[in-house]
Amino acid sequence: MLELALKGSKKYYGWVAVLLGGISVGFAVYLWQLNFGLGLTGMHRDVSWGFYIAQFTFLVGVAAGGVMVVLPYYLHHYKAFGKITILGEFLAISAITMCLLFIIVDLGQPMRALNVILHPTPKSILFWDMIVLNGYLFLNIIIGWQVLEAERNAVAPPKWLKPFIYLSIPWAVGIHTVTAYLYCGLPGRGFWLTAILAPRFLSSAFAAGPALLILLCLIIRKMTKFDPGKEQIQSLAKIVTYAIIINVFFLLCEVFVVFYSRIPEHMDHLTYLFYGLQGHSALVPWMWTSMSLMGIAIILLLIPSVRANESLLAICCVLVFCGTWIDKGLGMISGGFVPNPLHQVNEYAPTIPELAITLGVYATGFFVLTVLFKIAVTVKEEAAA
Repeated sequence: MLELALKGSKKYYGWVAVLLGGISVGFAVYLWQLNFGLGLTGMHRDVSWGFYIAQFTFLVGVAAGGVMVVLPYYLHHYKAFGKITILGEFLAISAITMCLLFIIVDLGQPMRALNVILHPTPKSILFWDMIVLNGYLFLNIIIGWQVLEAERNAVAPPKWLKPFIYLSIPWAVGIHTVTAYLYCGLPGRGFWLTAILAPRFLSSAFAAGPALLILLCLIIRKMTKFDPGKEQIQSLAKIVTYAIIINVFFLLCEVFVVFYSRIPEHMDHLTYLFYGLQGHSALVPWMWTSMSLMGIAIILLLIPSVRANESLLAICCVLVFCGTWIDKGLGMISGGFVPNPLHQVNEYAPTIPELAITLGVYATGFFVLTVLFKIAVTVKEEAAA
């Protein structure tokens, strides 16, 4: 079916050319970083995880969000999601691809990634994160390709595929749970030292992932002959609504516990993020913007007529996606490192090379997504014809 990705309109080829250009620029800057070292980035002794790992953390959630179409369709037999389940699985593939690339670019020497395999350490959360991420990637590749091939041939998917489908559902929850354990397993970082971190990660994932999928469905409807369906989009909108409400509720729970307990180690991180600390306030505008975006999105999404209006729904999905990206990306990583365990504030800001490499990784992910969606949509159009 790969040959289907080679046929398209001028707009399709133009979009692919733009993505390839972004990949080339990002790869060129990465070669510079590989030669110069991570001193090219804004990371330092106090902030050893920066913009790359922030994107990794957020995109794990986007990948896990795909389960919100897989679970209703396969476990609860919600047949309407049958039209878009493959889109959710292919979105997960592209998101995990970007996650793995961000881990590679974050390593000073990418060959060190092999140490996790050559010298396995089951006591390390990193080892299990490698297992769940790569496992989820392969599960979605196998499931998505086999289901799409069966649809193209107008036959039922092979029976041996069902165990993999059922396994992918808890596995999707597992990838973000294990990622959360990477952070909340570090006792020296008060901001992350909370049992509610994994639920926070999952709630934001189930908001951001489906929100992006809604936007992609609307784009597909406009650019192709395939209609993902109004009922499907409205069902996803309800999922986004409930998930973003739960996400903000969990955040407010954190705020209450931190400031009611008055533990300085925990208070300083949230104070730095929302009010500034010791004269440093680089992230304050970002965090209030994030809260405003999510708050506005909640108010709008709770109104049925707004959800029914797909133009307004698209705006709400953008608000949810951007709000969770700031909160979970910039806020979650920088907020955990600043201030340091000695309560000293050494701020972090990504450099231009970091941003260029990040754009290159995103271009790679969207190139994978474009190719997979082109194949899927073409098969859907053939089946409809």
